[in-house]
Amino acid sequence: MLKPINLAAALLALSLASPLAAQDGEPQSGGTLNVVIQPEPPSLMLGLVQNGPTQMVGGDIYESLLRYDFDLKPEGQLAESWEISEDGKTYTFKLRQGVTFHDGTPFTSADVEFSMDKFLRESHSRMRTYMEHVESIETPDEHTVVFNLKQPFGPFIGIFEPGTAPMIPKHIYEGTDFATNEANNTPIGTGPFKFDKWEKGSFIHLVKNEDYYMEGKPYVNEVYYHVIPDAASRAVAYETGKVDVLPGGSVENFDVSRIQAMENTCITDKGWEYFGPLSWMWVNMNNKPLDDVNVRRAIMHAVDRNFAKDALWNGLGKVATGPFTSSTRFWDGDTPDISYDPEKAKALLADSSYNGEKIRILGLPYGETWQRWAEAVKQNLSEIGMDTEIVPSDVAGWNQKISDRDFDLAFTYLYQYGDPALGVSRSYMGSNAAPGSPWNNVANYQNPETDKMFEEAALMANPDDRKAAYKTIQDQIVSDVPNIWLLELGFPTIYRCNIKNPVNTAFGVNDGFRDVWIDTK
Repeated sequence: MLKPINLAAALLALSLASPLAAQDGEPQSGGTLNVVIQPEPPSLMLGLVQNGPTQMVGGDIYESLLRYDFDLKPEGQLAESWEISEDGKTYTFKLRQGVTFHDGTPFTSADVEFSMDKFLRESHSRMRTYMEHVESIETPDEHTVVFNLKQPFGPFIGIFEPGTAPMIPKHIYEGTDFATNEANNTPIGTGPFKFDKWEKGSFIHLVKNEDYYMEGKPYVNEVYYHVIPDAASRAVAYETGKVDVLPGGSVENFDVSRIQAMENTCITDKGWEYFGPLSWMWVNMNNKPLDDVNVRRAIMHAVDRNFAKDALWNGLGKVATGPFTSSTRFWDGDTPDISYDPEKAKALLADSSYNGEKIRILGLPYGETWQRWAEAVKQNLSEIGMDTEIVPSDVAGWNQKISDRDFDLAFTYLYQYGDPALGVSRSYMGSNAAPGSPWNNVANYQNPETDKMFEEAALMANPDDRKAAYKTIQDQIVSDVPNIWLLELGFPTIYRCNIKNPVNTAFGVNDGFRDVWIDTK
């Protein structure tokens, strides 16, 4: 088996234990920010496309009512203040005055109502689900928006970020076919940067919004997002000075410690608190012998997750405790034991229905780290007496196999969006298990009790009640082991130390360039 890279892990862990690089000095205006974007986004119209690259670029073009700090507490963005009624059913937002879209048209409450109640209901699958809780939207004046909920929905205050609830210009989209509107090619928002040019396969260019409502911001004049498909080439682009910022996942993990050692290079793992990326292996519970809980528990105890963290992820991330990440609201790490214990795994397997069946492992085709991880798991399982094979696949093939449920174990990672009702329940609700999607309850976990608890917990107004309910849910799911939870993934942002404040919210570089500045002294 591969040996952990102890020195690299120790160095990286030491750096990540420190605060962000000091943001001392007065912000300076001017300069160009060069950033890697990978893969190239299919679109920049954030209301229609929500994949990672689109959110990264679109998050500086579009804005929502709020932002969220590293503790997921809301901060004002297009809303300067907000109130929640005592019964948890009425949310009143007071909008900033003097805000305009990039074409000079004023932003008003009519744009909020149109965005939330029309555009996003039709075009955004997650928002469509969240808006099912909204009875009506009122706009008593141009700068006030009132959401009236059918019942309390605790996570509601957490949905107002650009990737989930971008504010769309009503005057451009009302009465049009949203998907074919020509403005999709030249996106218009209220954000600190305006779209300028897109050379497909090369770069996306944003320029400073000179009419931005926050005085003095943004500080930099322009942002270039460079499209560089190969991970090794992205590392070289940083080393040669072509780019200044490598967002999380831009380079292979084994290159991180080498790049970090370069002069004027800083690194942080902050900025993923809202997304909470959690990796696991789906277990196809439709296939024998994986329908046997003792087989699933044996696999869980057989997988050496600390090895994966230290050797494959260079000390980044945390070993998962179950279906919640530690940055997700109501996480409780005191769940039933799922630690690495090969002897316990062998005993569980001996008491199970496993009879030598070959278990197909579908790796995630996202680079060498994931390939090596599949190989490590294959070895872990062989050590407890299981026969396995790794099924090769490209991205399109992986999506198809997961959608068709054509696997036994399958690597993945998903975002949690800060609240279990927004990003966790979708992976475990029995009603969300139909084949055809790689993003729902792929394991086909069916437990009416946890379904009921998920539904009830989402509607509780009292946070203490929600915490208690989610504790019970976590314990039950971990006991049932419908997935093999692996790591809370660490995706460090690497940047030159004279690039100040590149990560300043729970969304990292997805909406942070409003406050970034370049120290030229």
